[in-house]
Amino acid sequence: MSKRPVRRALARLFLYWTGWKPEGIRPEVERFVLIAAPHTTNWDFPYLIAFAELFDLRIHWVGKHTLFRGPMGRVMRALGGMPVRRDRRENLVSALARLFSEHETLGLVVPAEGTRSYVDHWKSGFYHIAREANVPIVMSFLDYERKRGGFGPAFLPSGDVTADMDAVRAFYADKKGKHPERFGAIRLLEEKDPPPIPPLAGDQDR
Repeated sequence: MSKRPVRRALARLFLYWTGWKPEGIRPEVERFVLIAAPHTTNWDFPYLIAFAELFDLRIHWVGKHTLFRGPMGRVMRALGGMPVRRDRRENLVSALARLFSEHETLGLVVPAEGTRSYVDHWKSGFYHIAREANVPIVMSFLDYERKRGGFGPAFLPSGDVTADMDAVRAFYADKKGKHPERFGAIRLLEEKDPPPIPPLAGDQDR
């Protein structure tokens, strides 16, 4: 018997208890890189997993292969974890891009902010992985202000980094993390004319 109905029921119950509701659409593409933002608290992960289950979407993330040893390894894999060896001399972007050629369906979560703390630019790995694998980028979100979460549109990165990131900025402009002051500036170092770094919360009053 499939475990998916049980997992979906638990996800629905978890979101009901915490007062969250789904919003957006289920991605129509079968292989994609997933942006999960804003990322400002450890609670983001269980909410992301819950909304993925609610949308009947199986997503994956990567972690050090050492995290998948022993009994916890089964838990990690059940939550969508995929081990990757970082001690090998291999470009991580290329290694992750190659995963898409090995799977008919794959929704890969790639951290854009890289931390729960504020950063003045996003890591561009998600963009380059999607470009190399020739798969679209899907934007997921958690809006703690409205208690809404879900998935937005998919787009195939064009190579015009600034134009693509303008679309990303527009999508996340009204999304609030649990700690808004920790939400990293949505800009990549590869952009020709990146937007100015926004002031941190509270700086306007100084």
